[in-house]
Amino acid sequence: MEKIILTGDRPTGRLHVGHYVGSLKRRVELQNSGEYDKIFIMIADAQALTDNADNPEKIRQNIIEVALDYLSCGLDPEKCTIFIQSQVPELAELSFFYMNLVTVSRLQRNPTVKTEIQMRNFETSIPVGFFTYPISQASDITAFKATTVPVGEDQLPMIEQAREIVRKFNSVYGETLVEPTALIPENEVCCRLPGTDGKAKMSKSLGNCIYLSDTEEEVRQKIMSMYTDPNHIKVSDPGSVEGNAVFTYLDAFSRPEHFERYLPDYKNLDELKAHYQRGGLGDVKVKRFLNAVMQEELGPIRAKRKELEQHIPEIYEILKKGSEEARKAAAETMAEVKRAMRINYFEDAALIQEQSERFAAKHEK
Repeated sequence: MEKIILTGDRPTGRLHVGHYVGSLKRRVELQNSGEYDKIFIMIADAQALTDNADNPEKIRQNIIEVALDYLSCGLDPEKCTIFIQSQVPELAELSFFYMNLVTVSRLQRNPTVKTEIQMRNFETSIPVGFFTYPISQASDITAFKATTVPVGEDQLPMIEQAREIVRKFNSVYGETLVEPTALIPENEVCCRLPGTDGKAKMSKSLGNCIYLSDTEEEVRQKIMSMYTDPNHIKVSDPGSVEGNAVFTYLDAFSRPEHFERYLPDYKNLDELKAHYQRGGLGDVKVKRFLNAVMQEELGPIRAKRKELEQHIPEIYEILKKGSEEARKAAAETMAEVKRAMRINYFEDAALIQEQSERFAAKHEK
């Protein structure tokens, strides 16, 4: 069996460093590992419209932003297929058939759906498309016969629901679909990178994001104003690294060689943390170190994006070609699904022959 990855993002805004450490960086590593036969990376515009139906222009404008971020981070269209979800209509068709295999009560029990509904204040008025997006996600995964889906821990209930749908379909119609497995980030910090204000989640509406497309100065300003330990008032005060956004970011981004280059007084992050915890280390010094680390990481991405922004038509050509390739793969799965469900009427020569003979015999009597 081929090893296939399916992953992607909703185009609701520019991608930020949370996306980068949580998924983008890992995708590039997986792409370059040579371990996978195919990698499909989806810009999930149809899914984004489930809670942005009244503002399609927002999604339309962000397609290119996400594509630029993808390519700037090192995703290579020669090694992976980057496509737009809505341009593969087989995904919607497959979702429709899966809806018959899932109950409303099962969707209501999905923890991820519950959380997302609360976040968007949909408790009293849930759009049907949003409510059923676990089914849509199962369609996305199975259409490409994905064996591996990189996700954060919060998305594990979605993968489990996709697995349930696969098992149900195969039990009813015969072995057709591939059951996927989840791939969790190795670095636990990557699953929970907070906003610059220390809040649990980066959010455009909260204004606590560092975007991959931010300028060098914007990154510096955001880092220097980051949330730390509110009780660490004087340099001499002992400080806490738990819940301190600056140290959480250092957990995610810093490496031993960064200390050699930018902060040689310390051998590693453990030494820096220990000094901060016992007192005598100011927030400004730590933030300046984080800024140096982040600028080194984001500088090449920023430069690549600036170059790519001069070639927008070519970016759309990449997306068009990727969407065509993705549609071809999804169409093959859709044909297999229809054969399994016995709704491939025009291709079923045996059915046509059997009915022809039956009706001919009827008229001969």
